[in-house]
Amino acid sequence: MQRQRASRRVRRNRTIVGATTAILVGVGVGAALSSGGRPGHTIVPRTATTHAESAARAPLLPSTGTGPARLAPGSDPSVLPGPVLIADEGNNRLIVVDPHGRTIWTFPRPGDLSPGVEFKSPDDAFFTPDGRQIIATEEEFSVVTLIDVASRKILWRYGTPGVPGDSPNHLSNPDDAVVLPNGDVLTADIKNCRILLIAPHTQTPARVYGATTSACHHAPPARFGSPNGVFPMVNGHYLVTEINGDWVDEMDLAGRIYASWHPPGVSYPSDSNEVRPGTYLTVDYSDPGQIETFDASGRLLWRYRPSGNVALNHPSLALALPNGDVIATDDANDRVIVVDPKTESVVWQYGVRGQPGDTPGLLDAVDGLDLVPPHSELGVHAKTMGLPPASTTS
Repeated sequence: MQRQRASRRVRRNRTIVGATTAILVGVGVGAALSSGGRPGHTIVPRTATTHAESAARAPLLPSTGTGPARLAPGSDPSVLPGPVLIADEGNNRLIVVDPHGRTIWTFPRPGDLSPGVEFKSPDDAFFTPDGRQIIATEEEFSVVTLIDVASRKILWRYGTPGVPGDSPNHLSNPDDAVVLPNGDVLTADIKNCRILLIAPHTQTPARVYGATTSACHHAPPARFGSPNGVFPMVNGHYLVTEINGDWVDEMDLAGRIYASWHPPGVSYPSDSNEVRPGTYLTVDYSDPGQIETFDASGRLLWRYRPSGNVALNHPSLALALPNGDVIATDDANDRVIVVDPKTESVVWQYGVRGQPGDTPGLLDAVDGLDLVPPHSELGVHAKTMGLPPASTTS
């Protein structure tokens, strides 16, 4: 089972950011975590890069863009700690916008790509642990691409663009590639039912987790049921999401499985990740979709599942923000949103619901996001990301 491009229900009315109908079940995010931040709000504790470490790095991107704000009415820019990287799949581009929705950085611009090179359908994109590059997964183009932020040049690719397969330098619906602190690349390979570890600038996997097959089913580590995400955990392990059967697995890079459990009540789990030890965040890539947190026993902690004309439509990724909010892609609604778990409301939105486009303020089938360093997913985990056994990629 692989991710299919979501069918879009086009609506021309702009969604007003505000209270929405949602379901809160069991222990809420606020009850599970410590409180603070704005009044009545909750804090999700994350190990962010220290101010000293941040100051030691020369910023590659400005913190703000220029021009008018491009957010949905009612959006609160202060809920974000900084700019956001967005994989705008339908527009074949990556963009970085500031909290006011003003564009800071775009890839590719005219002239960024070498003659004959194409950049298509970026499904996910994450800053590398050092913040100097971006790893982009072009799922429908069967390739993973490493991009230098400063020069906007492609440094390396794995996969044969537009040619899916399972032999060396081939992928079939890769998803959520991440770069480890040593430069290795870890990526799910959905339709090949496997996870690949690739040494820097090579075209042959250093290790394959799971059998290479088209008959995907849950039996890790021997088999994976259409894996679509491998996210770092603070204990050095990785959280694997399997679409088939609604599974998440805790795995290390020696290939050992420590636990497997079900995100509760989810039809199509996508990009599950760790909020803190014992608390996990996932989305249901469905229509209507949902965002939820759950614990290591599969118990539901919090769920956001609005209905009617504010329903989510194929969300594919959600990440916890430092202030306790959750940022997510609402793919087939062409928007990125921030949800306040305490008030059950959308408090920030970039993109117009059901209105695809490529002009400032619009997205088309958005599918991935990350925060700009020092709050990026891999930057936050850089000190604790597990590495493969020494003999694997040496």
